[in-house]
Amino acid sequence: MLEIIENTNNLLYVKASGEVTAADYETVLIPAAENILKEHDKLRMIYELGPEMTGFSAGAMWEDAKVGMNHLTQFEKLAVISDHGWIVNMVKVFAFMIPCPVKVFSVAQAAEARTWIG
Repeated sequence: MLEIIENTNNLLYVKASGEVTAADYETVLIPAAENILKEHDKLRMIYELGPEMTGFSAGAMWEDAKVGMNHLTQFEKLAVISDHGWIVNMVKVFAFMIPCPVKVFSVAQAAEARTWIG
């Protein structure tokens, strides 16, 4: 499940819990991001994947990749908050493909992520 924590100006803060599905992307994340991009050239995003997140469905992973590809140049900054080792590693491996600053924070560093994203 995806939940919008904040959606102000050009900042989108999304928190994942349980299993994240393609429907979550289609009904929550994508519409929120596209609404921001109607009014702003760039999107700053905080994506929190804390301990209550159990994983992604295959469809969710596909939707995540599509969001990244469709809006690749529209990200201003991306902060990922997670203690899941596989997520941290995946972000570090693919961060070079994203043409904006990307930084990973632990759950304990959530306030730092907020400060960094501006």
